Amino acid sequence: MTATIAQSQVFRVSAARWMRKPGSAVLMGVGLALPALCFLAVFLMIPAARLIAAGFLTQDSRGALGGPVTLSHFAHFFQTALYSHVLVVTLRISLWTAALAAVLGYPVAMVMTRSHPAITRIVTFITIAPLIVSVVVRSYGWQLILGNGPAGLLNYVLLSAGVIQTPLRLLYSETAVVIGSLHVFLPMMVLPLASALGRIEPRLEEAARTLGMPAWRVFHRITLPLSLPGLAVGFTLVFSLTAGSFVTPAMLGGTNAQMLGNLIDQQITAVYDWPFGATIATVLVAIVVSVNLFSMRVLDGKRRASA
Repeated sequence: MTATIAQSQVFRVSAARWMRKPGSAVLMGVGLALPALCFLAVFLMIPAARLIAAGFLTQDSRGALGGPVTLSHFAHFFQTALYSHVLVVTLRISLWTAALAAVLGYPVAMVMTRSHPAITRIVTFITIAPLIVSVVVRSYGWQLILGNGPAGLLNYVLLSAGVIQTPLRLLYSETAVVIGSLHVFLPMMVLPLASALGRIEPRLEEAARTLGMPAWRVFHRITLPLSLPGLAVGFTLVFSLTAGSFVTPAMLGGTNAQMLGNLIDQQITAVYDWPFGATIATVLVAIVVSVNLFSMRVLDGKRRASA
């Protein structure tokens, strides 16, 4: 027993001496991250590189991809009014969904972090519970709720209450896609906001209220600036996931609110035009990466300002 303890102490001393050597911490970090890096390289980076490369290749009559290398697919995408319209619709729906998620996410996140523990647990469960249900099932549910005819649940309630005289046409529109996407991705906004709000010192807000500052100004001058990291992360997540979604636009948008994900599916599974489908996917990846880089720049600027 004594020998085992002595060996353990010798091992800890040796490990501590090794960690103090120059570059040892870097080697340790690389060693720990190497399995994850290999996994991402094999199953993410290499397929993504092949996908991007396919957008610059030419497809022959047999469907094989090869030379010559061309930019004609990208020119065709941006010069065709239909595809440009789908790009604009994708950006518009993604921005509206992310903005509405921020507006609705702040009250929910504040309740999760500032309320009684029992209420916090209930609100957290309600927020996370929809993630258990499949996106397909939730989209079917919104189809029943937003049905265009009198049989749609929302139209039935409004018509029965005498609020409207003719049924609303919400299904198969951008509005329906925004509503469905908001329901699916709202937790991705609430959870980062709750994490950021939980790190704010409550005494800062209490001091502002003690000095006579109204609640809306406390939020504008204290809560919002200090929670910007969580807002940036949540906005990026919701925007990226909405822009790349396929099921919700297909079931709730129909042909009136197609997004880039639906366009990629059509080009690859129906038209069998792999280079053009890869081109659209590359444009989508570029948009998502640009939004993420902008979010990282905003966060870095916030950290420098705080420092």
